[in-house]
Formats: sequence, C-alpha cells, structure tokens
Amino acid sequence: MPLTDFQAALARLLAANRSQDSHLAGGAAILLEPSTRRFSNDLDYFHDSERRVAEAFGADRALLEERGYSLRVDLNQPGFIRAVVARGDQATKVEWSRDSSWRFMPTVRDERVGYLLHPVDLAVNRVLALAGRDEPRDLLDAVHLHMAVLELGPLCWAACGKDPGFTPLSLLELLRRRGRLRSEDLARLRLVDPPDLASLKQQWLAALESVEPFVESRPPDEIGCLYYSPRQRRFVDPNTVDDAVPHYGRPGGVLPAVESP
Repeated sequence: MPLTDFQAALARLLAANRSQDSHLAGGAAILLEPSTRRFSNDLDYFHDSERRVAEAFGADRALLEERGYSLRVDLNQPGFIRAVVARGDQATKVEWSRDSSWRFMPTVRDERVGYLLHPVDLAVNRVLALAGRDEPRDLLDAVHLHMAVLELGPLCWAACGKDPGFTPLSLLELLRRRGRLRSEDLARLRLVDPPDLASLKQQWLAALESVEPFVESRPPDEIGCLYYSPRQRRFVDPNTVDDAVPHYGRPGGVLPAVESP
C-alpha cells in the first residue's frame, strides 16, 4: 500500500483510538489500496466536532509518547491541530481536524487503520478539493477514483449534496481549469511509478467529457444524490443498470436501503 512503512506502522498504532467520529480520511485513506500510484504526505484524521479533535489529539499524543515517538506541534487552533511525529530518523506529518459529519455512508471499520471514510465519500471529497485548488496530487487521485471507485459524472452530481452551493455544471467548469500538469509538478510528488503525462491528460479529458451527458440524463430534482444498485451492491452510473435507486447523504451517513427478496 502506498503509505511509507513508517506511516503504515503509525496508522496501525493509532487505529486503537479511532472511532466512527474520529477516522482516517484524505489522501492517506485513498492511498491505502495497492492500485494507487502515489505516497501520501501525511495522515489526516477527521472528526465531527472541535471537542472530538481535542479529545482525539490528547489520546493519540499520550499513546505516541508511551510508545517512544516524539511529537512536535506546528499548529494548534480550535478544530485543527498539525504535528510532526517522529521516531529515530523517520517522521511524518499528522493532522487532526474537524470536518462536516454530513456524508453518504457511515465510516468503515478497517483492520489496518481502525476507521476511515467510505471510498465513495473519499471520492466526493476529492472532487470538491480539486475544484477549490490546483494541486497535482488531487488530480492524480481524481483520475484514480474516476476509474476505480465511481465515474466523475455521478461524483459531480453527488458532490452538490455535500456542498449545495454548487450545481454539477458549475463544479465541472472549475474542474475544467485543472489538469495542466508538467513533469516538474510530478517530480514534487512521491510516486510509485510516474504516469505518462499524455495518457493522464487524455484520461482526465475523457472524465470531464463524461460529466455533461450524465447531468443531462438525470432528473433535476435528484441533484445531490448517489445511485445504488441493490443487485450489484455498489454505487453506479444509473444509466448503465436498471435497478439503480437514489441514495442521499445525511449527518453520520446512512446505509443503502435494500429490500428483502
């Protein structure tokens, strides 16, 4: 998995303190799977309130110091704490932050890291992050998620449920401004294997081109939902299956309703 050995060991240790409202998110959660191509710069733990940020940081700090790690706090403010955790000559950044409890799915129990955001919520968050900033790592992740988790059209459609200030097409316009990568941009990332820039560009353009047809195919009163296939037991493009049903998010997330046969 594209965490460093040090990050993976640290995440396993901190798994003991994770819960449904204190979970791994961000790039590290996306990059747990072996099919990803870049290493995460840090471990990001999300919490549902400022109080939980402070509680989780206190518990994690005590555990780390008990196990011989050092911890240097770089920033400490209500709802956000950033520190560098080290042991010997190895170190990584760790962040504890507050994020909205609104999500599509409940957090997922994972033996490697405790709890983490569901892959579909990670994907929606990454699309929103890419719309707001032009970071090469976000683009690499977005292309991976489009191909491995859910296509960009359904993700843009669903992202408007988490951030109702967007429409799918206004989100698309921001995403179209991303993707101008150069080799020196990739050189700043820790990659398992550098992608071919021409191929990456074509994958991104194809993902973008798929969004508008998807939006035009869906009823406007369903903006902000995902679509779940009970038969396939996963989130899908509803134009490719005949049993897809809308799935809306809420605080804490909700499991899809599946009728008994």
